[in-house]
Amino acid sequence: MVNPIVQRRTVDGLLQMIEKERHGEAVDRSLLKSLLRMLADIQMYEDAFESKFLEATDVLYSQEGNRYMQETDVPKYLAHVDKRLKEEMDRLIHYLDQSTRKPLILCVEKQLLGQHLTSILQKGFDNLMLSNRIADLALMYQLFGRVRKGMEELCAAFSGFIKKQGISIVLNPEKDKTMVQELLDFKEQLDTMIAEAFMKSEKFVNAMKESFESFINKRPNKPAELIAKFVDSKLRAGNKEATEEELERLLDRIMVIFRFIHGKDVYEAFYKKDLAKRLLVGKSASVDAEKSMLSKLKQECGAAFTSKLEGMFKDMELSKDVMVQFRQYLQHQSLPWNMDMVVSILTMGYWPTYLPMDVHLPTEMVHYQETFKKFYLAKHSGRKLQWQNTLGHCVVKADFSEVKKELQVSLFQTLVLLMFNEGNEYSLEDIKQATGVEDGELRRTLQSLACGKARVIKKRPQSKDIEDGDIFTFNKEFKHKLIRIKINQVQMKETPEENVNTTERVFQDRQYQIDAAIVRIMKTRKTLSHTLLVSELYTQLKFPVKPTDLKKRIESLIERDYMERDKEIANQYHYVA
Repeated sequence: MVNPIVQRRTVDGLLQMIEKERHGEAVDRSLLKSLLRMLADIQMYEDAFESKFLEATDVLYSQEGNRYMQETDVPKYLAHVDKRLKEEMDRLIHYLDQSTRKPLILCVEKQLLGQHLTSILQKGFDNLMLSNRIADLALMYQLFGRVRKGMEELCAAFSGFIKKQGISIVLNPEKDKTMVQELLDFKEQLDTMIAEAFMKSEKFVNAMKESFESFINKRPNKPAELIAKFVDSKLRAGNKEATEEELERLLDRIMVIFRFIHGKDVYEAFYKKDLAKRLLVGKSASVDAEKSMLSKLKQECGAAFTSKLEGMFKDMELSKDVMVQFRQYLQHQSLPWNMDMVVSILTMGYWPTYLPMDVHLPTEMVHYQETFKKFYLAKHSGRKLQWQNTLGHCVVKADFSEVKKELQVSLFQTLVLLMFNEGNEYSLEDIKQATGVEDGELRRTLQSLACGKARVIKKRPQSKDIEDGDIFTFNKEFKHKLIRIKINQVQMKETPEENVNTTERVFQDRQYQIDAAIVRIMKTRKTLSHTLLVSELYTQLKFPVKPTDLKKRIESLIERDYMERDKEIANQYHYVA
């Protein structure tokens, strides 16, 4: 076949047959195979046919790619690309020479995928993720893996999607109540996608971790606080949502989110405050679950992080032993009242800081306290006891018109209720004077008794808030299906003041830690430039801190003569021994 006319007609005929087949028409594949085999035998396949065939393929798929990208959505386009690749592989099996395989597939991949990577991702990736289209995402992953930079672009889009969605959850204060649950659901959805669509790719796992860490720290401190409160809601008694196994799995999932947070000291402060209430008010759902959470935190953050929390559990155990001894001691004392008292002895360094609030306790309680104090100090001389009335809670027996009930109430609620043994009607001022409870705390207490679900006292005029001049009477007609009724949930609720105090304590602790780190570094290095000092501080400190805050702490230490500026070299410091 040296005749150029015959050669050209033969090749043109072959190309026309292949083009018809590509457009869906049936052709004689055995004839194509014979002719192409013949060209290969006389060593003209590559020069006469292959270059023209690849050129025609390039033009066809270039036009088709542009047209389809405009006309169809991304799932249909991906399905079309997959179909085209399979068709070309089929042609290679049936009649094309195997030497054409690499350039042919590269040509299809380049024109249908490589040229449109960015357009495909911009047009449809976020929608596929939002709609949880696992099969389409799996196909996208498979196809993008075939082209250069395809995987990098897909991974970058995945990371961008996570950050965008995460920021919409974390930065929106309206979502604070549901933030943690939404983050857990989002993480679970991404885990499923990575496992089922992205072949458990390490690259995508790392991208997810980096993206979570990026967006969750865009709003400092709040996510840490909300995670601590979410854990509290799950570890409280009365949380009947989950079995122990489900709770354990949930705590593991929470720990994954916790890992991404930079300001873990904020989490510790709020977790500690809530744990204290659960332990002291007897609201912990399960000691096993509490200890499991503690061991997870210890594993994640080290023993120093959990030492105070472990100390709280230790105090509760020791308090039980002390109470056994106290009850034996009481058998030899003559206390005239039919009353029992349980005391928890708290080591000041382990527990959150509580402001002591002096109130007017009944004589019986004062006598009991004095008896316990005498017993305890006889065994532990040199120690000082300070009663924390805000944490006290009682069980009070109440006689209503038709029934007798037991009310589980806070100490402040008890003081209010005991007043109704002496009289029927009191004003807000009367109660304040008689109990000595601070105004804001008293209003919260009265609100829980007169405006909550279990209204054991009545107030007039009726309203949701406690106002000056309100009058309170005992509700003799009170009815409830339970014998023992819990009304002391008010103790578990966080007040705005508590929230502010907890956050302020964290910032105070951070200042101490920054000061200590600066002194430690300067003591070792003696002389250091500002840039190097700041750089070392960032490696040592375990919480996010602004350069301006570091500068303030350095200035403070210079004022207090811990270090000094170099007299000649700007931005250089010397340690002052």
